[in-house]
Amino acid sequence: MSCFVYIALSLDGQIARADGGLDWLETVPNPDGSDFGFAEFLSRVDALLMGRATFEKVLSFGEWPYSLPVFVASSTLQGVPEALSGKAEILSGTAEEMRAALQARGYENLYIDGGRLIQNFLKADLIDELILTRFPILLGEGIPLFSALPAPLPFEHVETELIANMLTKSRYVRKRSQGVVLTV
Repeated sequence: MSCFVYIALSLDGQIARADGGLDWLETVPNPDGSDFGFAEFLSRVDALLMGRATFEKVLSFGEWPYSLPVFVASSTLQGVPEALSGKAEILSGTAEEMRAALQARGYENLYIDGGRLIQNFLKADLIDELILTRFPILLGEGIPLFSALPAPLPFEHVETELIANMLTKSRYVRKRSQGVVLTV
């Protein structure tokens, strides 16, 4: 099973304001309504595992944006809203346990979303690819994407794309001892 991260972050590595705010994502003009390649990315994965805080933020958007199966990593939530029955479900355990449970259910390419969840998957060395879109803003503080790791994790830079003449979207693939992990 391959695990992917696709996330926006500020120049100083924050994925949200300290209060979880994402208003800074709207600082880049987007007159044509582009999704900046997100739909193409989603076509590469067959399930999404998101953290509880990310799930709660997505719920605040109103309409449910995902057509693929969504799993919410939480040890505190008892269930999902009735309107999301069959679209999302709660999963708990360590990063390794959740990955194994989803792999046992036949999922092969997993999108990992949410700051703490991504950090836990990185600590367990379970992330195979990072797609990071940098916004030209320094937030100064907030929710960081990265945290301390037990050991360095080398990644290979694959490509960087300039979007709207303001954003840089870079793709990195985890380098393993046998070489670079091949992904779909």
